[in-house]
Amino acid sequence: MIKKNKFPLAYQILIALILGCIVGAVFYGNKAVVIYLQPIADIFIRLIKMIVVPIVFCSLIVGIAGSEGEESKHIGRLGAKTILYFEVVSLIAIVLGIIVGVVFQPGTGVDMSLLSKGSLTTLESNVQKLGQSGLASTFVNIVPTNIIDSLAKGDLIAIIFFAVMLALGLNHIPQSGKEVVIKFANGISTAMFWVTNQIMKVAPYGVFATMAVTVSKFGVKALVPLGKLTLCTYALVIVFGIGVHGLIGKLYGVNILDFFKIMKEEFILAFSTASSETVLPKLMEKSEKFGCPKAVTTFVIPIGYTFNLVGGMIYEGLAILFIAQMYHIHLGMADLVKLALILMITSKGAAGIPGGAFIIIIATLQPMGIPVEGTAFILGIDRLLDMGRTWVNVVGHSLAVVLMSKWEGVYDAEKGKKYLESIKAKEIVA
Repeated sequence: MIKKNKFPLAYQILIALILGCIVGAVFYGNKAVVIYLQPIADIFIRLIKMIVVPIVFCSLIVGIAGSEGEESKHIGRLGAKTILYFEVVSLIAIVLGIIVGVVFQPGTGVDMSLLSKGSLTTLESNVQKLGQSGLASTFVNIVPTNIIDSLAKGDLIAIIFFAVMLALGLNHIPQSGKEVVIKFANGISTAMFWVTNQIMKVAPYGVFATMAVTVSKFGVKALVPLGKLTLCTYALVIVFGIGVHGLIGKLYGVNILDFFKIMKEEFILAFSTASSETVLPKLMEKSEKFGCPKAVTTFVIPIGYTFNLVGGMIYEGLAILFIAQMYHIHLGMADLVKLALILMITSKGAAGIPGGAFIIIIATLQPMGIPVEGTAFILGIDRLLDMGRTWVNVVGHSLAVVLMSKWEGVYDAEKGKKYLESIKAKEIVA
């Protein structure tokens, strides 16, 4: 008789999230929470990051060099389609963020004397890095100068480029040599997916620790003076994650609600940890089970981690307008167009720079003539808003790989249907 899991992982993670919030709220400001629980949260995140690079690198080699399908022969076309899609979706996110900021005026009437200010000193070096970057630099940095250095730093876009080149090279050497490399890469990839499944078993503990630390540090009180900005951000994140992505999916015969059934554990985990890296291995694994070829899955999802930053795009325009309104600075139509263009450019230079969306906000304020000091007022809630931004990014990653598979004509609809039915059957049993 098969032993059934009576308590699905998704519910375990959700309960851990709620309990973490309660513990954090009860012990708000208590340093003991950080001292004892932060190491648990850090270890969990490190465990996930530990396996990301080998999974991406080895899976790409197996997916491209080990595939005889058409998807491996048109990797350049797939890359161009993927990046173009992410750029279009990013532009939509920026425009929606700006529209919501203009219509709902989240910064109007805010009393700055009631806001607590965070320190920006730790972000200064990252802002300088962004200033040295740009759209051209982003594409130049796709090509690694030292693949060992890129692997050590976890530079996904450079790793993808090298892995694709290596895989294409393997397709042009004798079969005997090619098979040795593919078998080795497949062995590493399979082993790492096993490790991923073991790590996911302790995900509830990592989520509990992360949420307890986050809430105990920032507290619910930090949201009250910035309530309008918080509500606008989360409302827009939900509308984009379900509505915009749902509409795009519907145009190509994809039901966005299917992703919430299949990826529920990953969506909750990404939200609670505010880290999309924690779910990358499982996204790749489940996308393949859902009917997407390995060559497409292992290529599109990692690229999304650099180019699909819609969560940040939504928030950046909204936050900049919030600061402008707080300082009573009026931005006309020409200013709003300028803002959208600057955000499109700076967001590409920020790929791989710690601080993400917040760094882009700081870098964009100066050319817009808005006081940079205003970012100190929203620094305290950035971690809480980052959870929503991460969630919508992960929804976008999971949708993109199915869309690209369909556009390339390699999506296995029958396989996807069977996998979805198996998920629904497990839910009924549970």
